Amino acid sequence: MKYLLFVMLFTSAAFAVAHNVADKLAGTWNYTVSNVPPEYEKGSMTFEEKGGKMVGYLGETDRAEMKELAVTDNKVTFKVDFQGGMISLNMVQKGDSLTGMVVTNDGEFPIAAVRAAK
Repeated sequence: MKYLLFVMLFTSAAFAVAHNVADKLAGTWNYTVSNVPPEYEKGSMTFEEKGGKMVGYLGETDRAEMKELAVTDNKVTFKVDFQGGMISLNMVQKGDSLTGMVVTNDGEFPIAAVRAAK
């Protein structure tokens, strides 16, 4: 009985932490990537919870789905198909900002994003 109660409490706590992380990330973020051609410099990304799972998209009209999206503590990582290749994004969330690196075949580029006003 004690074991069952412990499992139920642990599961509830884990769900609450996961849900809290999702709440902090959910929404639209405007980003700027440094040291890239102007057409790739600015854009938006959107994170939302669907069916108890965090999903995300890069772009507004031609939305590219984030693959292997992982949100752990304040770390956000995902991959996106981009012009026939795969790019990786590794970021850290601090409040309403995300900072990190975009990793491509052409190198690594700094990225910074801020939460868009609702």
